[in-house]
Amino acid sequence: MNKKMRLLAVPALAISAVALAASPAMAAHDGAYSSTLGQLNGTTGTGSITLDVAGDQATVNLQVSGLAETFMDAPYPHVQHIHGGAKGVCPTPADDADGNGIVNVAEGAPGYGDIVTTLTTSGATTPAEGLNLALGGQGGTYSVQRTITIDDATQKALAAGTAVVVVHGLDPATAGVPAEVFGSPSELNPDLPLGATSPALCGTLVKTQMGEMPYGGADTGVATESSNTAGMVALGGGLVLAAAAGGTYVVRRRSADNA
Repeated sequence: MNKKMRLLAVPALAISAVALAASPAMAAHDGAYSSTLGQLNGTTGTGSITLDVAGDQATVNLQVSGLAETFMDAPYPHVQHIHGGAKGVCPTPADDADGNGIVNVAEGAPGYGDIVTTLTTSGATTPAEGLNLALGGQGGTYSVQRTITIDDATQKALAAGTAVVVVHGLDPATAGVPAEVFGSPSELNPDLPLGATSPALCGTLVKTQMGEMPYGGADTGVATESSNTAGMVALGGGLVLAAAAGGTYVVRRRSADNA
């Protein structure tokens, strides 16, 4: 009976090794991301965001405070997005190409790219919702906490380290420009003032450790590849196969000795 059990254990171990080796590797963009948002265009507010990503699902926790409170006697609608496909950096005052004192969206886009996901408070999160004020954060202090579906462009930006979060909507009291500049037509929508659509807070999403080694980037100093998990699984499978081979040898030797 003991010999039979040992013989049966060998194919079972081999099957386990094959199953381990065939396990899907974690996608390159999976993991936890975060950013402390920096101030732009005279903004005195603050913001932070964390993003926990698995496949096409992302749990967002955006916290903003101290931004402009009201707009036309109503709560100020601040829109915010994940941008991607560019350099993955936030603009600086040097990017104010027209010299009017405000770095607008078009002037910042070469650094942070186009909208890939709109961080709405509810409903759709596509780039088409980018200027949907009804789904923006309301007032000067608010949060966006929800799980959303992210598209391929967003996943690629996260994997490449070029995903940037931008919160829009300046405070005319701190922007440091004349009222006629702040209220001039936005390059995105002439029905909105330039100050209302220009970036107020900005930060690059950086992958942080969440049970796995950090994924690349200057902040971590560690460069790993998306196949790292698969490699570890394959290594584990190889060890099991080695154990299985050793078991076969032991069983056969003992059988020969008993013959």
